[in-house]
Amino acid sequence: MSHTPVAGPRKSSFLGEVKDAVTPRATLLVLGVIALQLLFIASYVGALHDPKPRDVPFGVVAPAAAGQTVDRLERLPGSPLDPRKVADEESARRQITDREIDGALIVDPDGTRDTLLVASGGGTVLATTLEGLVSEVERAEDRTVRTVDVAPASARDFDGLSSFYLVVGWCVGGYLCASILAISTGARPANPVRAAIRIIAMALVSIVGGLGGAVIIGPILGALPGSVVDLWGLGALITFAVGAATLALQGVFGVVGIGLAILLVVIAGNPSAGGAFPLPMLPPFWKEIGPWLPPGAGTWAARSIAYFKGSAETVSLLVLWAWAVAGTVITLLAAVLRGRRQETELPTQAG
Repeated sequence: MSHTPVAGPRKSSFLGEVKDAVTPRATLLVLGVIALQLLFIASYVGALHDPKPRDVPFGVVAPAAAGQTVDRLERLPGSPLDPRKVADEESARRQITDREIDGALIVDPDGTRDTLLVASGGGTVLATTLEGLVSEVERAEDRTVRTVDVAPASARDFDGLSSFYLVVGWCVGGYLCASILAISTGARPANPVRAAIRIIAMALVSIVGGLGGAVIIGPILGALPGSVVDLWGLGALITFAVGAATLALQGVFGVVGIGLAILLVVIAGNPSAGGAFPLPMLPPFWKEIGPWLPPGAGTWAARSIAYFKGSAETVSLLVLWAWAVAGTVITLLAAVLRGRRQETELPTQAG
């Protein structure tokens, strides 16, 4: 009786296994991750490795020789200041609290001791930098200067960073929630109703996350002053804006949209937000893009609420609303177009 040998498991070569395991799509995604990694390094180091004041809006109150003082400050090497005449000390204080200027020099016409007004609530590093810069200028003129902080940062808000980290937390909640929705049910919603459900879920998460962040930063830790209700509203708007934008990118580009959201919010947005170093201390590229991205708009608005009684936050809030509305509209529109495309493909496949 003959026995037919049973064939054993077929052995494949290592290269064959690699070809089966590493698909072109996976390769492209890995390359995308490497690109994001390098962009992360370039953006953070590029923005933060050599902070210098550049064209800082700065007031000068000098009844006897305002023009001469402005000219002298304009000629400083590297153009650290953008000086302009201010009528009096009261006007200078008002412009600082309205966030029109970041500091002001009040020249004493009858003595040699002047006054520097700063606002560490807008960024402790910038206030300290202005103090050092003006002190050096004053010493060269055989004058002295005392510093007055008209909008001081909280004693528990080290280097004025609490508002920035609060906004980063809200942004992280936004794109992580949108990413989880994509991972659990697919990057692109199946139909417009599913897209609307994701938007509603994102809104609910934003409301809860906004309240949680405002309560933690204020009543619990005491790190940031200001209205809890106002910060709650801001947090809900930031979280929803980032989440809706991430949903929109996923709806258009699929899972790649998550990487694009990280590119916009984390890689481009965080170092340009004016958190570690306020906007006037960032290089030109990051200084220009910062106010138009959610982290930068959110950080500016959070500091306005905490230290400047809500002054000069309108533009930042409009930027955040623009991201929120655009993200919502694109998410729903992408779902509608996808549904129509599927409807047109069905009769073709049936035929």
